[in-house]
Amino acid sequence: MGLAVARELTKRHPQASVCVLEHESSVGTHQTGHNSGVIHAGVYYAPGSQKARLCVEGARELYEYCESRGIASEACGKVIVATDAGELCRLDELERRGKANGVPGLRRIDAAGIEALEPHARGISGLHSPGTGIVDFAAVARAYARDVLEAGGAVVTGCGVEGVEVGMRSLRLRHAHGATEAGHAIFCAGAWSDRLAVVAGANPDPRIVPFRGAYLRLLPERRHLVRSLIYPVPDPSLPFLGVHLTKRIDGDVLIGPTALLAGARDAYDLRRVRRADLFDTLAWPGSWRMFRHWWRTGLAELRHATLRSAFVRAAARYVPELQPDDVEPAFAGVRAQALARDGRLVDDFVFSATERALHVRNAPSPAATSSLAIGRYVAAEAKRRFLAG
Repeated sequence: MGLAVARELTKRHPQASVCVLEHESSVGTHQTGHNSGVIHAGVYYAPGSQKARLCVEGARELYEYCESRGIASEACGKVIVATDAGELCRLDELERRGKANGVPGLRRIDAAGIEALEPHARGISGLHSPGTGIVDFAAVARAYARDVLEAGGAVVTGCGVEGVEVGMRSLRLRHAHGATEAGHAIFCAGAWSDRLAVVAGANPDPRIVPFRGAYLRLLPERRHLVRSLIYPVPDPSLPFLGVHLTKRIDGDVLIGPTALLAGARDAYDLRRVRRADLFDTLAWPGSWRMFRHWWRTGLAELRHATLRSAFVRAAARYVPELQPDDVEPAFAGVRAQALARDGRLVDDFVFSATERALHVRNAPSPAATSSLAIGRYVAAEAKRRFLAG
């Protein structure tokens, strides 16, 4: 996200000095490099919303960008599968939303249509989105970084920001290499966005609460069970899409993810716990309100995370031939979930403005798909706020 914004700024303001300060030793090492790699088409989002518009625009632009840069991508398509009659009303709503959003080629299919696209999948009805695709988002991030450099900007790695001081005419950003003076700053810090916003003087609401999403991988000899992407009909009250089966651009097929509250904002290893991260989660009033409301869902996710058989059984609703012996552990990602003080799981953009700075507090999925479009949006928002200030 930060690289997409920086890229847009160098295009809009070629005379400006644009510098990206990256905490890690390379770009794309957190959410960007730990996800299923899906280019979403815009099926799920409320018609007329920013998320819907940015997703449809962003997906089209991302395919064009990947082709121009020689980055492998594939519009392999996705089937959203209803397995019982109770899901049909929600499937109807998804169809309405997708068509209203202008999702290319979206069509309703019956049981035979599901099998024609995915011979090993079973369901009573479905939606086919041929424009949904796959890409390596870490490769996209590296290309964005090259664009910034070629436009005269800078990308400094191993340079985590530790403090923000406001001067008369500039900001002083203290970091691992010393300090940088800047006229303005845009913070796109993902899982650490709330902390940097608070350091700069913003309200602590919303808090970032990390959810660890683990994936399983089909053994090579079982990859034929999935041709493209197979998704469930999601629960509209949750920002998670449920356990799904995803073909990857490298040929792997993933099952997942889980959604387990994590003990660290970089808990790619389940055993990793950081006291500060755990304290931030447990000290936030919204966490306890969330626990009270979603405890049944939390127990189900814990079961998926601890019992491979239960995890595979969730995916076997759509591909009945799947067995626990067909899979092996793959990798895990950590979702930076914004959680409001009232316990609401925030699923929309959240910005905070402090002196000379704009903080992107939440850029929810499909942020990677929409990154080029969101980059324009954030750059315009920054201009509006900085000029107004």
